[in-house]
Amino acid sequence: MKITSQEFKANVRHALADHELKDALSKLTTVLRPKREAAVAELPEFDALKEHGIAIKNHVLDHLDDYLEQFENNVVAQGGHVHWCVDSARAKDMVLEICRSYDARTVNKGKSMLTEEMDLNKFLDQHGILPLETDLGEYIIQLRNENPSHITAPAIHLHQEEIAQTFIKAHAHLDASRSLDTAEALTEEVRQELRPSYERADIGITGANFMVAETGSTIIVTNEGNGDLTQTLAKTHIVIASIEKILPNLEDAGVMLRLLARSATGQDANVYTTLSSAPALKGDLDGPQNFHVIIVDNGRTSMLGREDREMLRCIRCSACLNNCPVYANIGGHAYGWVYSGPMGKIWTPALLGLEKAPDLPHASSFCGKCQEVCPVGIPLVKLMRNLRSEQHELKITPFKQRFFLWIWAFFASRPKLYRLTVGFCTRLLSIFAGKSRRFHYINGFGILGLGGWLKTRDIIAPERKSFSTIYKEYKKGEHDG
Repeated sequence: MKITSQEFKANVRHALADHELKDALSKLTTVLRPKREAAVAELPEFDALKEHGIAIKNHVLDHLDDYLEQFENNVVAQGGHVHWCVDSARAKDMVLEICRSYDARTVNKGKSMLTEEMDLNKFLDQHGILPLETDLGEYIIQLRNENPSHITAPAIHLHQEEIAQTFIKAHAHLDASRSLDTAEALTEEVRQELRPSYERADIGITGANFMVAETGSTIIVTNEGNGDLTQTLAKTHIVIASIEKILPNLEDAGVMLRLLARSATGQDANVYTTLSSAPALKGDLDGPQNFHVIIVDNGRTSMLGREDREMLRCIRCSACLNNCPVYANIGGHAYGWVYSGPMGKIWTPALLGLEKAPDLPHASSFCGKCQEVCPVGIPLVKLMRNLRSEQHELKITPFKQRFFLWIWAFFASRPKLYRLTVGFCTRLLSIFAGKSRRFHYINGFGILGLGGWLKTRDIIAPERKSFSTIYKEYKKGEHDG
């Protein structure tokens, strides 16, 4: 996929002008947020569960190599295969190698953000292998040749009418006059279109919400059943997972699954929670003949020794997206890559490089709601602040911004000069504000870098005296009294 994170500001301007997008994103506040809040409120031990989840993930990151080796040993012992890939390029080549070894021509896919990160669909298509997304949202955006705009709701940016028009265009073999004016009708049409593909597919590819070292199992959670059909009906099942998805045992997996369902969709548990450990055994009624797990690094190992290490706790629940006021106004595509919202502001610089996403760490009001709802306690505000500091040190930030920070630091480190200057500016600005006591947009402020701010809002003028002056007078009066 084309990466446009460097064009974030232009993407934002385009998104803010799209009133249909803003209306579609209202589902965040009317559906997803309330469902999560209700699900969490019904579980008194949620905070304790959250602390347990944080401890599990921290422990895993401290012993990542041990658990990954244990996982590999258990998969191999049960007749499966494990492949280690340092980056996306190697992982794509491995998928292609496996597909060719079984002479595969068609691939069904379950939902996987890692395969989006790899841009796997485009790669397979270029090599003569047809990939078909089976998740409802992913299927819709595949038909539209778009990228997902949300982790758990890939097509949240679309209205029902837009989806209906997409189906009418894509499913030209069906009656063009058919009714698609309900969600049930849309879902039923996709069900009928996808059903034959499960039996035709040579290979089924899924991601993994978690990998369990103790049993050599991979776990996926879905609400549609497409993941089960994808991995059990094809002759070969390929799991593609990143290294941080590993967990020590099934008990730990239980903790994480309880956190994930409530945080992602506001459910006590997902409709389907499926474990896969090996090829089908003799006498099994279903299951793949071949089982492969591709474990991908793609920049994550380097994060272990950096300040953004805590981001590796992320379980892709999307709670931070659903509660972010910035995301609610611009949607996911504006962020320019696979990961969006608060978590995308960390993942994208971490995996692509800060210079390729210079504006993302600044796209936040620092309200803190994202880290408040994070089920594994990732300090997203702190991590964004760290990236801002790193940008300043590397001189990636615009010169004008660094220049004004230098001016502020110059005065702030000289208290007497700072108080004198602030006092003078306070009186001057108060005079300029006039009787309205507000600053409206004027060209002069554009020179100071405030033009963008003042185009859409007013600034209340300061009082005629600085805080330092008022405080001094207060203390003097208190002493004299």
